[in-house]
Amino acid sequence: MKIRVCFHDKCFDGAASAAVFSRFYRERINPDAQFHYTGMTHTATRPFEGNIFDGDENAIVDFKYSSSPRLTWWFDHHLSAFLSDEDAKHFREDRSGRKFYDPEYKSCTKFIADVTGAKFGFDARPMAELIRWGDIIDGAQFDSPETAVALAEPAMQLALVIEGALEAGLSARLIPEMMNRSLAEMVALPIVADHLKPLLESHRASLDILQERIEARRGVIFFDVSDLPLECYNKFVPYLLHPNCLYSVGVSASPLRTKVSVGSNPWKTMPADVNLAELCETYGGGGHARVAAISFGPQDLERARQSAREIAATLRSYCD
Repeated sequence: MKIRVCFHDKCFDGAASAAVFSRFYRERINPDAQFHYTGMTHTATRPFEGNIFDGDENAIVDFKYSSSPRLTWWFDHHLSAFLSDEDAKHFREDRSGRKFYDPEYKSCTKFIADVTGAKFGFDARPMAELIRWGDIIDGAQFDSPETAVALAEPAMQLALVIEGALEAGLSARLIPEMMNRSLAEMVALPIVADHLKPLLESHRASLDILQERIEARRGVIFFDVSDLPLECYNKFVPYLLHPNCLYSVGVSASPLRTKVSVGSNPWKTMPADVNLAELCETYGGGGHARVAAISFGPQDLERARQSAREIAATLRSYCD
């Protein structure tokens, strides 16, 4: 049986979610399942085009909902999970018992583990290390900015490779390994180790770049690195450099998109009335209450820059 799994690409939580779902499916639904993975990226266009749901069963994990009748499994935890009100209504009316949503979860990895354990009897304990780190990384639950930026743990190094390596389809190749290996074993794999050294060097260089580019004013960090190959910078570096700031707004670019990233300092208490997902939704983006983003086309750099500056100004008004 062919199972198509669409997952949030270039995201540790997305890959970990796919690994947990796959192991659950193989152990509790069909031991003969053959998994085929498709990495999904938030872009300025609708993501589910063409014949993407080509499996006997089709799943989406850690990514937006689809009302396609061919979608059989869905797990997500983003506030901006639905592309339209019609999609949200379609989900609410679903009676399959195989589509699940809870934006209160820090990570989709833990959400899948908990739901499949409670409803299908899946024992996720052999994957406890992966699930714990999925929650730490996606929920930004680090002790300090120094810990988040040091990248000393195997989980953080694997996340760096998943998020930063330019090799197409790398996450999809790593997911089957993540189903059964420890994180230390994952980092030692040649497919990971070959990418890790240059990415660590780039990470160290990015500290100097961001220090030069950052404008920190009235509680908000703003920077634009869209002219550099730096889409995958460590999102905690701004708070290491400016620990008293509450928010960060950054502009970056790749051949596929221009991205505005909006985050909040995990080590600070945010104003209760600020929801970054809702703020970014007004520009066509979304995410979580404390971290969100907007994707523009690669030709829309100026519009992205203008949107980023407007968002920074809005956030500064909350900090005053």
